[in-house]
Amino acid sequence: MKKLFFLTLSAGLIWSCGFGGSESGEIDRGTKGRNLRYAETPPNGMSFIPAGSILIGQNDENLNSTMNAGNKVVAIDAFWMDQTEITNYEYRQFVSYVKDSVMRRYLADNGYPEFLLENDDQFDSDAEPPLNWRKHINLKKDPGQRDAVRELDYSPEESLFGRREFDVRRLVYEYSWFDMQQAAKARYDHKEKKYIGTVINAQGEVEEIKGRSSFIMRDRTEVYPDTLCWIRDFEYSYNDPFASRYFSHRAYNNYPVVGVSWKQATAFCHWRTSKMERGKRTYGGFDYRLPGEIEWEYAARGGLQGGLYPWGGPYTTNKEGCYLANFKPQRGKYSIDGGVRTMPAASYDPNDYGLYDMAGNVAEWTNTAYDANAYNFYHDLMPHYTYNAKENDPIVKKRKVVRGGSWKDIAYFLQCGTRSYEYQDSTHCYIGFRCVRLYMGTSAAR
Repeated sequence: MKKLFFLTLSAGLIWSCGFGGSESGEIDRGTKGRNLRYAETPPNGMSFIPAGSILIGQNDENLNSTMNAGNKVVAIDAFWMDQTEITNYEYRQFVSYVKDSVMRRYLADNGYPEFLLENDDQFDSDAEPPLNWRKHINLKKDPGQRDAVRELDYSPEESLFGRREFDVRRLVYEYSWFDMQQAAKARYDHKEKKYIGTVINAQGEVEEIKGRSSFIMRDRTEVYPDTLCWIRDFEYSYNDPFASRYFSHRAYNNYPVVGVSWKQATAFCHWRTSKMERGKRTYGGFDYRLPGEIEWEYAARGGLQGGLYPWGGPYTTNKEGCYLANFKPQRGKYSIDGGVRTMPAASYDPNDYGLYDMAGNVAEWTNTAYDANAYNFYHDLMPHYTYNAKENDPIVKKRKVVRGGSWKDIAYFLQCGTRSYEYQDSTHCYIGFRCVRLYMGTSAAR
């Protein structure tokens, strides 16, 4: 009797919410003045890449004889892609957010509880209280706050000329995500009412599956770029001014950020998604992330089947003899393409999808784990292969695909089909990144 009452009550609740259908018993098709169509608002600074199929792979000589990019036809869903690489100005917003978060948490732990939201119904009472972003940090007018956050600065022994400077080693971004790949492979025993098997957490440790919480990965990443990569990458080359000013000075606001590892780029994508979710309560789009290498190649070709470079043609100059990208022409004449090192974003013409610098300027991280034989096992529908390398994994497992070539590379690495790699925890002054986001619905609806 109780079960019948529950079912009756549930049916009543469903009907009262307006999902019970019409009085005739037919389901509601949305014909009563409701607009069921959905059009996604174009994200700021991103280009729409339509769905389609493409022949991927090497189009020219295999300079390194790697044989790692055979030809294969694949289909790609529609997605959005940043028109330019993420710039210093854009990445500094991420760094500023993390700095603000660290300061708020520190102040809350040192006599300023108003920087936390103690009573928020959206969060579990047993969880750590979220930060109160409406409370303004005022170091100039509040000596107490100013004295409290002094602990976050470099020690007097580490400071330069006695200046107060925030210790960038404290800029750590903590985040979490749901690992759908492992969750999809897990087996649930309905009889025993528990999961069977193990899961690998974000730190690479193997754990017994305890429940849904086992698939929630948690990680922490230092976010400040490695500015010393300008010196480390080029021994016997004077790049000291770029190590001290490239990321921080406004003269380089519109230059692509470099010195960012694959893990830092991934953390930026997570923050960008959460920023959108905080800013728009109705936001329901897909997450921002790094592009897969095949997505990247598909976008770089700009709809031109078989094009050697993003502009299509087999040459790196136009008919007037002007170079079409920032790279290393003629085996060392860096300056004849317009720049000796990096150049401002969008310094050259875009490809047919409206994407700038898909060849040259800085190479770009993808979310794909590098395997020389990947094209042999890639699926022909949205190829995807990733691996969250553990700290103690062999170095070969930490390789991530890098695409596009950079200001210090010869033209071969600018080709759409050329594959290369770097290690996920490495940083270089010639590697940056851009984000993508899947399109909600299909491109035909646009």
